[in-house]
Amino acid sequence: MRRIALFLLTNIAVLLLLSIVCRLLGVDRWAYSHGLGGTTGLLIYAAIFGMGGSFISLAMSKWMAKMSTGARVITEPQNEGERWLVDTVRRHAQAAGIGMPEVAIYDAPEMNAFATGMTKNSSLVAVSTGLLQQMDRDQVSAVLGHEIGHVANGDMVTLTLIQGVLNTLVILAARVVGRAVDSWLSGGRDSRDGGGIGYFVSVMVLQLVFGLFASMIVMAFSRWREFRADTAGANLAGRASMISALQRLQANHGESTLPKTMAAFGISGHLAQGFQRLFMSHPPLDERIAALQRG
Repeated sequence: MRRIALFLLTNIAVLLLLSIVCRLLGVDRWAYSHGLGGTTGLLIYAAIFGMGGSFISLAMSKWMAKMSTGARVITEPQNEGERWLVDTVRRHAQAAGIGMPEVAIYDAPEMNAFATGMTKNSSLVAVSTGLLQQMDRDQVSAVLGHEIGHVANGDMVTLTLIQGVLNTLVILAARVVGRAVDSWLSGGRDSRDGGGIGYFVSVMVLQLVFGLFASMIVMAFSRWREFRADTAGANLAGRASMISALQRLQANHGESTLPKTMAAFGISGHLAQGFQRLFMSHPPLDERIAALQRG
């Protein structure tokens, strides 16, 4: 539950921070005074912050991933293992019809890997030292195929678009309802100054509530894309190898060391039960294995 709470807070905190900054800097008041108080103006305002924040995060994703995991990009392979790793990624990338990604290794005990990047031809694929030590090469090849599948499917961009649209709707809906609440509390006063305390508090609370529902939608897409990436890994490295890699991942123990902002991009997710499943970024490994076995 702690991981889920931290993940949600990471996503929702951006919206809350925007709300506070806008209030302190008087952006809401400025929007009203410049005729942006109507629905169209409010939509534009929400889209700038909602979509803008998501695409800034995507543009910085490779840099953030390297910094947060301490990943070392292989520019010149230092041994046969690194050479094999780079060659395997290159082979999968060519088969998938994308540009050669940067290949990196990061120090972590658990078996994991991730892919990120703003475009299909400018991506990063990174694997943990634990994965390289605990999987055979057929299994590692399948994991690399899975990550290349994410890149080829455009999952990072699609996830960003979905998050951006939902952020926009959250900002818009929170402010529309916030105005209604503020108007009711003030007896119908026309809040041309950007609204009173009722507006400010309502917007913050509603962004938190609406943000929770938005996170459920984002996580539902995240789970669906994992099945597609597993299929890509099976096509690139062989179905048996992909199934074997997922079965090996079941031996992972303890919490992932991937930063919370990168958790959804790893090949392995956390386990959850009941209501918590709505906030899982990955389907259970049993379900993923069963989907591959069904063909």
